[in-house]
Amino acid sequence: MIAILSVNSPMNTRIIALFLLLSLGACNSNEDAPNVSGIKIQLTQQHFEQDFFAIDTNQLEQSIVALDKKYPGFTTLYLSNILALMPESESSDLKNFYSAYLPLYKQSTSIFKEQKKQTQKIEQGFQYLKHYFPSYQLPTKLITFIGPINSFGSILTEDAIAIGLQLFMGKDHPLYTSEEGQALYPSYVSRKFEPSYIPVSAMNNIVLDIYPEQMSGKPLIAQMVELGKRMYVVDHLLPQISDTLITGYSSMQLDACLNNEKNIWSFFIQNDLLYKSDPQLVREYVTDGPFTQAFGKESPGNIGQFLGWQIVKKWMKKNNQLSFDALMKKDPVQLFEEAKYKPS
Repeated sequence: MIAILSVNSPMNTRIIALFLLLSLGACNSNEDAPNVSGIKIQLTQQHFEQDFFAIDTNQLEQSIVALDKKYPGFTTLYLSNILALMPESESSDLKNFYSAYLPLYKQSTSIFKEQKKQTQKIEQGFQYLKHYFPSYQLPTKLITFIGPINSFGSILTEDAIAIGLQLFMGKDHPLYTSEEGQALYPSYVSRKFEPSYIPVSAMNNIVLDIYPEQMSGKPLIAQMVELGKRMYVVDHLLPQISDTLITGYSSMQLDACLNNEKNIWSFFIQNDLLYKSDPQLVREYVTDGPFTQAFGKESPGNIGQFLGWQIVKKWMKKNNQLSFDALMKKDPVQLFEEAKYKPS
């Protein structure tokens, strides 16, 4: 075990000092982002939550029919997949949900300007998507909605990207800080329930749609590189967004990783972890958590994605003529071996 991120270590003192100097957070470093201003995007914005919470609950059947006419397809998905309503109890359960979440809807209007700003970033992200993945059929609608707290933050339908605002109300919202909220989403998760994460959630979902995950059973290094590939692509789809949002790390966690990259990598090499496939061991380094146990409580969870991201960046510097499609289809172990990653 190494303590490079431990609260009491000498190294940590230097990390904190640097963090204070860089308190604005790490910026996305894609200075060579292509000019996509000429790429036209058709994206209609619709606020399903506004129409849903305007329905007459005393005339539910007629209201739902009218809602379905305005949002064909999505209304059915909302009722059956998001609210998970059963036909035999749909009326009473729908009224209960309506009453319980009406206050949240009213509160959501206060972040409308923030939603609009994030929507603009999604539109720009779609321009980069069209540039890097010209054959991908982009959504033509962006639909916002409010679902249950344990529902989805981002959904792709046949023609839309839908954003569940109930998971982007701000990390200090009582919905998350309550006992029930913390049981579902501990603070290391709910701190990312800020509107600024909306574009990242949307782009992660689209990259997952283009390239479904196939990591089960693969060795740790393969899973790290696969995560790094996705982060690299999302980073380039959202070049104006801070790397803290792309990674999901705090500013201090990201700075600590960058400043201790060599030591973190040495830990994996010295403990011969890269080609291990034990699921419990792999989960420790490539799943979200409050921290990574081997590196102390100041470290981020899912530290493996950080190393995977650095490996992919090293490989892409040598292969910058290749498309992102070629990157995503590249065997992750081969990519690692060709990258010859060795931080100094």
